[in-house]
Amino acid sequence: MDVENSPLMQKIDYSTRKKIDLVNNSILRYIVRAMLACLFLTLGTAVAVMIGDKVDHFAPGLGKITYAFMFSWSLVMIIYMNAELGTSNMMYMTTGVYQKIVKPGKALQILLLCIVCNLFGGILAGYLVSLTSVFHNLPADHFLFTAVSGKLEKAPLEIFVEGIFANIVVNTAVLCTLRMKDDAGKVIAMVFIIFIFAFLGFEHVIANFSSFSLAFFASGGTLAAMTAGNVTVNLVLALLGNFVGGGLVIGLGYAWLNRTKSIYKD
Repeated sequence: MDVENSPLMQKIDYSTRKKIDLVNNSILRYIVRAMLACLFLTLGTAVAVMIGDKVDHFAPGLGKITYAFMFSWSLVMIIYMNAELGTSNMMYMTTGVYQKIVKPGKALQILLLCIVCNLFGGILAGYLVSLTSVFHNLPADHFLFTAVSGKLEKAPLEIFVEGIFANIVVNTAVLCTLRMKDDAGKVIAMVFIIFIFAFLGFEHVIANFSSFSLAFFASGGTLAAMTAGNVTVNLVLALLGNFVGGGLVIGLGYAWLNRTKSIYKD
């Protein structure tokens, strides 16, 4: 198969096989790795909203820039600590099915397992971080609460489209790490690519697991925009959009682009 001659596709295939092997041989370890992804996302979110809030107090408008920059380090932690992120697995599992590495049912099982464990990890990490001193008695207009309220007040179509772009960005960052050898280059690429979706406020379902949980526990469940309906609509539509962006546009798209007799391969 011509795809096997593509260095990028070889790396994607190898990463996909590793995930399948871990689920088959030690599902508990896979679960822990998936929960760790939201631990790192929650820590990244926590420091980002705190810095964003402080910057906004003396330089209104600049808080979002510092928030996006600090949040970007979440993916650096996830990649270097080998945690399992549901939105990047959308790319890996879709590619794996196309490459006939994994059957659709098994791919869906692994993807759902990852997403559910990301959710549990986000809730647990959000609760524990909310117990730390810096999250006690936050004002109603804190950066965390205004950011989450803004997400929950978006129209359904906005959420879906932003979900597509968010996971195009995330998986572009992931693919860059596969193509680069230098660690410094990988980190710089990840930070500035993730900055795109973080600054623009696009919807990433796994990141929302962390931010929503943190906002809920830090506010004592009093955030007006955080209703069961709003949260459900956001998470479902963001997940669907993320799958289109990461699974179909990047995953399936690049697998198809590289299945060619042409020497033009990634």
